[in-house]
Order: sequence, then structure tokens, then C-alpha cells
Amino acid sequence: MPITNFHFDNAEDVKKVLYGRVKLENATALLHFSKKGIVQQMLHNLKYKGHEAIGGFFGKWLGSELATVEAYKTIDVVVPVPLYKSKLRKRGYNQVAKFGKEIAKALNIDYNDRVLIKTKASKTQVFKGRIKRWNDDGALFDISENKSLTKKHILLVDDIITTGATIEACASVLLKIDKIKLSLATMAIAD
Repeated sequence: MPITNFHFDNAEDVKKVLYGRVKLENATALLHFSKKGIVQQMLHNLKYKGHEAIGGFFGKWLGSELATVEAYKTIDVVVPVPLYKSKLRKRGYNQVAKFGKEIAKALNIDYNDRVLIKTKASKTQVFKGRIKRWNDDGALFDISENKSLTKKHILLVDDIITTGATIEACASVLLKIDKIKLSLATMAIAD
């Protein structure tokens, strides 16, 4: 497996994708993603073939590692990037839910999938270029309430970071919550 070890090495690779767009306390990705590679196959099986357990496997793995890293010990809550309700109904699960829940369990913190919501449906991003992805994610997310996360350190979790458009869109909404800190953990980062 093409492991990154970013959380151990204090690598800035994930933060670089979002440089100047989102202020992150910490950011990591478990694996490197490359076209036609094993990580692509696993994420495809997770998202489109019903292999939800893959998310749990990656969450246990990354969660156990993050629990040993000082920078991640101040996190209060894990928040997953949400799916739009029609996609959630069709798929039957959010592909990052088990990932986030396992990380929360390993860090002994809360998991909250109710605060960040997706307000509009969007087509899959797989075949879109950088500019198109960035334009499409602009106003797709909102928060249902902000009191429960005030002054919290939030770990936003997603399956893969490519251009950073989805993370930026989620972060811009979450950062409206009073006095929060934001970190990021993904299953993979595109090379």
C-alpha cells in the first residue's frame, strides 16, 4: 500500500493543496492515490460496490496512528463531508461515515454527522477537471446549527483530496462557527 505517513512526518503536502484557501491546524491523508492503482480500486469498491467495511478498515488504521500523534490529541469532534440526501438514499451509506466513526473511537471523541449538510445534489467529480470541480462545490454545503461546535477543534474527514474544492467548500461553512479550529484527515490524496 502506498502509505503517506504525513501525520508522523509533519508533511505539508495536504496543506499545500489548500494553501491560501483554508487555514488548517493539521492535515493528513493515509494513502497516495494514483490512477489505476490499488487505492483507486479500493475507493471505487467503497463508493460504488457496497464495500462499506473498507471505510471502517481505513478509519481504524488511521485512527490508531493519529491517537499516538500529539497534534491530533486536541481534536474534540470528527465531522464527515456529507452526501446529498438523494445520493445517500441511493447508495445507502456515506462512504466516509465508518472512516470518521472509527477515527473518533480511536481518539475517544465525538462523531457528528448532523451539523454539516449538503444542500444541493452534484454529479460525481471523478471526470471533472480542477476548475470545474472548484466552481461546482461553491455553495453546496451549510450548517444546521453552530452552538454544539463553538470553540471546538474539528477534524473534517473525507475519502480523497484531489483539488481541495470540496474541503474548501466545507471549511468555508464550518469556519463560520465561532472560535473553531479545523484539521483534516482523508483516506487518500491524489498524486
